[in-house]
Amino acid sequence: MTYSGEVKVGGPADVHELKDLMITKIAVGPMDNNAYLLRCRATDEQLLIDAANDARTLLGMIGDDGIASVVTTHRHADHWQALAEVVAATGARTYAGRDDAGGIPVPTDVLVDDGDTIRVGRVELTARHLVGHTPGSIALVYDDPHGHPHVFTGDCLFPGGVGNTHKDPKAFASLIHDVETKIFDVLPDETWVYPGHGNDTTLGDERPHLPEWHARGW
Repeated sequence: MTYSGEVKVGGPADVHELKDLMITKIAVGPMDNNAYLLRCRATDEQLLIDAANDARTLLGMIGDDGIASVVTTHRHADHWQALAEVVAATGARTYAGRDDAGGIPVPTDVLVDDGDTIRVGRVELTARHLVGHTPGSIALVYDDPHGHPHVFTGDCLFPGGVGNTHKDPKAFASLIHDVETKIFDVLPDETWVYPGHGNDTTLGDERPHLPEWHARGW
């Protein structure tokens, strides 16, 4: 089956199979949060992005192999409701952006800064610190050596715009600056975007609309 990235709460996961990495996307919770399970195909090590809600569903997706680590993209509560239970069940290392870790009520084992490398098996992800939706939001970039990049953006970039900055002009200016300079300016149009809610997109689909986003201020 071809990966679409279209998932619904209570429905099946969707799997994006790359040569070195398997990406499983599932929707959970009352705010339709996306959680992503990354599995290194060489080692079978797994990493979870955002233990957002419904620990039972997430643990079922993880399976008996467990996870080595879980990354929380930012401190908003809808992205960590199941974190304590998932960590208790798996013993996973926890990662979060340095400036958001204090707002996550589960201890963060590894504080993440811009440009840090997070590994899942033999696969490397690069963290990008994007300020505006929260002070410490992070995106994770997988630069697939066999294809185009893939970026997990949390709530910083969606189809149709950047994340919510609550009508704060300074926060919006910061977020769109970081998204442009750290994502759009350095990654190609083919880059696949996996957001914290809703459907996926590509940078190529969104790039033409950047002037509109600037003009509307959100």
